[in-house]
Amino acid sequence: MSLSQQRRFPRRHTSVGASRKFVTGVLTEWELHPLIEDIKLYVSELATNALLHGVPPGREFCVVLHGDEELVRLEVRDSGSGLPTVRHPDHDACSGRGLHLVSELADDFGVDHHVVGKTVWLAFKRPVAP
Repeated sequence: MSLSQQRRFPRRHTSVGASRKFVTGVLTEWELHPLIEDIKLYVSELATNALLHGVPPGREFCVVLHGDEELVRLEVRDSGSGLPTVRHPDHDACSGRGLHLVSELADDFGVDHHVVGKTVWLAFKRPVAP
């Protein structure tokens, strides 16, 4: 079994909330309720980074969920030239924690570079069915 759904979002702040709604709907449809809260947090971080650092004006970013028997993979692709960097901010810093957070908590994490833009992705082990 291999599942995949994607949606494009405009370069607007409201797209962060819309991306959370999208992943919630997909994970509910796939009956992966235990992953919803974590993946909502992660897509918020990645979508915000795409808006702030990756999506040129007038362009969109894309959120993709892939699922198979073992993993669920969240991807956020944008067409910007910015290179994501995992930072280790000071304890009193007000920003810079997003990629550090997701890289520490996801089961796998990476960045795929494309001719135009990049995809930041996270993978999570599927919960074991009771």
